[in-house]
Amino acid sequence: MREDVKKKSIRRLKIIAGQVNGLIKAVEEGKYCIDVINQSLAVQESLKSVDLLFLENHFNTCLKHKINKKGESEKAIKELLKVYKLSKKK
Repeated sequence: MREDVKKKSIRRLKIIAGQVNGLIKAVEEGKYCIDVINQSLAVQESLKSVDLLFLENHFNTCLKHKINKKGESEKAIKELLKVYKLSKKK
């Protein structure tokens, strides 16, 4: 993983940890359901942004390497399809 991506992702994940802690506190305090749902959705969107950051990094590093390496391009395609399929399950 590129160092800039690593730093950026750690920063974002720490922010998400704070959001999750806020979500826990909201549930513990019995906050209004819609407010809790809105916080939960915000956490999910934040995680999606981190996933996108990781995916972009993968494309620019690992995927480039695998495509250029003999016999690895098929494996790289299967990995990407697996991630895509997982992202579509809800």
